[in-house]
Amino acid sequence: MKFLPVELMLMALPYALASSGSFNVLQYNVAGLPSLINDNGIVGGKTNAATQIGTKFAQYAFDIIHTQEDFHYHKTLYAADNHPYRTLSSGDIPFGSGLNTLSNFNWLSFRRISWDRCGFNSGDCFTAKGFTYMRMTVAPGVNMDIYNVHADAGDTNGDYSARSDNLHQLADYINDNSADQAVIVFGDLNTLYSRERAAAALQEQTGLVDAWVQIKQGGVIPTDLPECGVPAHALCESLDTVLYKSGAAVRLNATSWDYVTDMFMQDDGNLLSDHNPVLVDFDWSTTSSSSTKEDLRR
Repeated sequence: MKFLPVELMLMALPYALASSGSFNVLQYNVAGLPSLINDNGIVGGKTNAATQIGTKFAQYAFDIIHTQEDFHYHKTLYAADNHPYRTLSSGDIPFGSGLNTLSNFNWLSFRRISWDRCGFNSGDCFTAKGFTYMRMTVAPGVNMDIYNVHADAGDTNGDYSARSDNLHQLADYINDNSADQAVIVFGDLNTLYSRERAAAALQEQTGLVDAWVQIKQGGVIPTDLPECGVPAHALCESLDTVLYKSGAAVRLNATSWDYVTDMFMQDDGNLLSDHNPVLVDFDWSTTSSSSTKEDLRR
């Protein structure tokens, strides 16, 4: 049997691969600090809440899920979920970051990065907060860089300064490692446009677009919205954010953005976390067959 040379196979393969598709991402701070430290007002206990959260992750089969504060109840949450690709926990407090990813897609590389600076006012220095980076394959030959973030909390001047430093560090990392890649950054940024410039500065430095601003705010960054309660009922601003940009080989477009707190309620109507989960749908397309071929060569 005669085989084609590898070079010809690489040139021909992209034409047989999908050139467009769609997926969704879920952003959710799961409030997994030990109950003895903070019960977060979760009725019925956090072990029960973690089981229900994991069960709902499996039930709804979201494509990419980022969690923050996934600490003390991590094993319970994972035991109830069935996503094929999941990050290993970095540990409980004070050693772990609480950042994890559950996905229907595999990834080529994964890193955990700690913040260079933290603030003491909200206990941020007692957890290893920071961000994670992964180059994820959403379809054969189609890769994009996915970031999970948990920034410094609080609203003192020290917190504002530490958070600004956090997001500047994140921007530098994105510019150094993902300059030509399609990128999605989602997590608990702990910042509101209506009280500080940290998130706007991150976008200016990286070219990222906030899916909420694009879809719900007509592309105009708000300056006077209140912080959302849980569940979010009115026009408000969330600490939980989904940002993105297209790359040289892959174009991204957010098509819907919603709070889905109603999907994460207990049977008796009580909350499972003190954060609103955010669900965003994306369409993707490759910009050219030659760009896809270059991704295959890497």
